[in-house]
Amino acid sequence: MQRKESLYRRVNTRTHGVRHDRGGEYRWSRRREDRAHSGAMAHGTHRGLDYTPLFRLLLSRIGTDWDAAYREAVSRLDRPDPIFWLVARSEEERKPIVRAGESSYYSGLYVDEDGKLAAVDPTLRVEQMTPDCACCTHTFNGVPFSRKYTPP
Repeated sequence: MQRKESLYRRVNTRTHGVRHDRGGEYRWSRRREDRAHSGAMAHGTHRGLDYTPLFRLLLSRIGTDWDAAYREAVSRLDRPDPIFWLVARSEEERKPIVRAGESSYYSGLYVDEDGKLAAVDPTLRVEQMTPDCACCTHTFNGVPFSRKYTPP
């Protein structure tokens, strides 16, 4: 049996210009009494992974059985956490739009009372979205925004 492709991609993090939001440099915080030494690296930080294939799979499974979609996604992931970046675990967590990255937006998802995967706001369309800036390519569910940026 052939193994299915992973639902995440490794991204090059060593290229010049790739920034990781680590905060200020250590030298700027030396000799401050309120600073606690944080060690060499933040625990639990995962860099260099792109979960766009997972998000596309989840969007394609809207209206289908949640348990089957979850089993398939978990079997093809390194860890289950990214599933719940899009899928709300409770009613309080439901959001119509979820931001993944700097300029990528996706429909928020949840599991309805019938056990089916559903969109929080199924009426949202890319035509309704406006970008925050002119320098980035903003996308909604993988489709570039059709409206242009207008300064305030």
